[in-house]
Amino acid sequence: MAVFSLERTAPLAPAEAWRRLTRWERHGDTVPLTRVTAEPPGPTRPGTLVVARTGAGPLAFDDPMEVTLWEPPRADAPGRCRLVKRGRVVRGRAEIEVGTAPGGRARVRWREELDVRLVPPLLDGLLGRAGRHVFGRTVDHLLRQP
Repeated sequence: MAVFSLERTAPLAPAEAWRRLTRWERHGDTVPLTRVTAEPPGPTRPGTLVVARTGAGPLAFDDPMEVTLWEPPRADAPGRCRLVKRGRVVRGRAEIEVGTAPGGRARVRWREELDVRLVPPLLDGLLGRAGRHVFGRTVDHLLRQP
């Protein structure tokens, strides 16, 4: 299983950073051939299913993730979200935390555990570095976009 984490600060209030990071459909904007949907419609809550569909034609696969923890940030506590990956190709979980950094800026911590079918454990280091790069670009993009 590949494990990686990243941390970012942004000149945003934590609530705004949270809003930007949890607009699930926007997550596919920086990953080629990926579209992200969330069901059911309405606000995210435990039980929301977020699905990233990656690829084209017969080479596409779904990465379904269930929201199992949903605690938006409050004045006295950081926000936390946990997504459990339940796909046939990708398994694991992601945890997002959005709190306050010095100066009132938003501090984002993202931790991911990935187990990709048919990728041998020998390549976990490479998978972790690739994941940190891809998710880092996505987080940076989301934090810049209103």
